[in-house]
Amino acid sequence: MPALIDLRRRIRSVRNTQQITKAMKTVSTAKFRKSQRRVLESRPWWHSWPELLRLAAAWAPPASHPLLDRRREMRTTGLVITADKGLAGAFNSNLLARAEEHFEDRSRSSEVRLALIGKKAVNHFKRTGFPVDLALSDRTDKLPAAEVEAVARELMRLYILQRTDAVTVVYNEFKSILAPRVTVFPLLPLAADETDTVPSSPAPGWEPGLGAIVGRLLPLGLTLQVLHCFYESQAAEHAARMMAMDNSTRNAEEIIENLVLKLNKIRQASITKELLEIMTAVEAQAG
Repeated sequence: MPALIDLRRRIRSVRNTQQITKAMKTVSTAKFRKSQRRVLESRPWWHSWPELLRLAAAWAPPASHPLLDRRREMRTTGLVITADKGLAGAFNSNLLARAEEHFEDRSRSSEVRLALIGKKAVNHFKRTGFPVDLALSDRTDKLPAAEVEAVARELMRLYILQRTDAVTVVYNEFKSILAPRVTVFPLLPLAADETDTVPSSPAPGWEPGLGAIVGRLLPLGLTLQVLHCFYESQAAEHAARMMAMDNSTRNAEEIIENLVLKLNKIRQASITKELLEIMTAVEAQAG
């Protein structure tokens, strides 16, 4: 009897857990669909900017804007974007391992400082020797675009003031529902591709002039790239959590089935034993 009571308790506990994972999957599915729609609709716009910035860097002389300045990389700033919460499979652990490996390698030739978005990143890099200049860990799943843009402006400010010589973003790019892709994206410095061919001077009649155009184009493009990385990370996070909760729900169902089977076997054995005892008693009385 104690074994039966214990099995019933375990079945009830697993069923309660299954209900929670089902609810979390439903919530994650709704969030994922919203994030997926935003990412897929905006990708053509976002993906056109790196080439445009590369062309602008090839067209404009380096002295036309401080963001075009290239110098020896003595200081590197890394922007790491993770989730606040777990229960998303290897979403955070794979990214943090890749980020730590990358910045450990960079630290051999330059000083590495970090800017972090997400509680998982903040908690992880507290245990490392990298100094942190910026950390956002409070409800980053609902972080408004204005705060992400402020992060991008801060990174550009550090570069313009020569407090950093390079900026690299490490984030999870949404590739499919099954698995995100850890991406290391060099944000700064901007460099022209040697294969790009552009005119030696801007077309006549451009207004308000090349300097003003570059001055507006570069900050806007870099800000959009940071927003792109953030929203890709959000879509990948919700997809990973949706899949993790779906797997957990199915695993709970298998556990329940095994426990119920075991419970039925024990009950059947108990009933069989009682029947044998009754039959033995009846035969004893008849004899």
